[in-house]
Amino acid sequence: MTEVSTDSTTAEETLAIPFTDLRPALEAVLMVADEPLAAESLASAVGYPTAEVIAALEGLAADYTEQGRGFDLRNVAGGWRFYTREEYASVVEGFVLEGQQARLTQAALETLAVVAYKQPVSRARVSAIRGVNVDGVMRTLLTRGLVEEAGQDHETGANLYRTTGYFLERIGITDLGELPDLAPYLPDLADMEEELTEQVSEKALAAQPEEPASNGDASADGGESLS
Repeated sequence: MTEVSTDSTTAEETLAIPFTDLRPALEAVLMVADEPLAAESLASAVGYPTAEVIAALEGLAADYTEQGRGFDLRNVAGGWRFYTREEYASVVEGFVLEGQQARLTQAALETLAVVAYKQPVSRARVSAIRGVNVDGVMRTLLTRGLVEEAGQDHETGANLYRTTGYFLERIGITDLGELPDLAPYLPDLADMEEELTEQVSEKALAAQPEEPASNGDASADGGESLS
């Protein structure tokens, strides 16, 4: 009875997750991986022995090649990952560089403009300027190669971002100095000063406490009787 119990425990430890078909499970994990995965990591994820996982991976790679799929499965630098098949690289490049870039949203364009004029700049600073959270939009710009990391802020430790050479290429300039001047698109300085002055005056008057009418009247009456 003891031996049976031990074997049962070992089996449960090997299959730490619910049992699934090996090949589809590997495909599902590899589909969401953003870096090559070692066979040991894949084995842990799908709950199969490493030797069986390696055999399944090699079988999948052979099947993809035989079927002429647009992608293949490669073991590069000790890790497995899906890659675009070389003969279709031009199609993928055209889609990424042309199709995707042409559909930037208004939010993405506004965020990109802030980075272009304020770089290097942190996400928090961009969010403050736009008045909304820009984390998702920044990820899009990073993915599309229009923005890249540019070190960290010495005071806050926040990551800083700047535009890339590809950004310059896409808008048709060779240097950031060729970006159009923002001054013609900003409000007139005199108008801004006048408006700010009015706002400050209104706030100051609203914040000033009112004097009780009775005290003022008593003081006035007293002054007149003394004279």
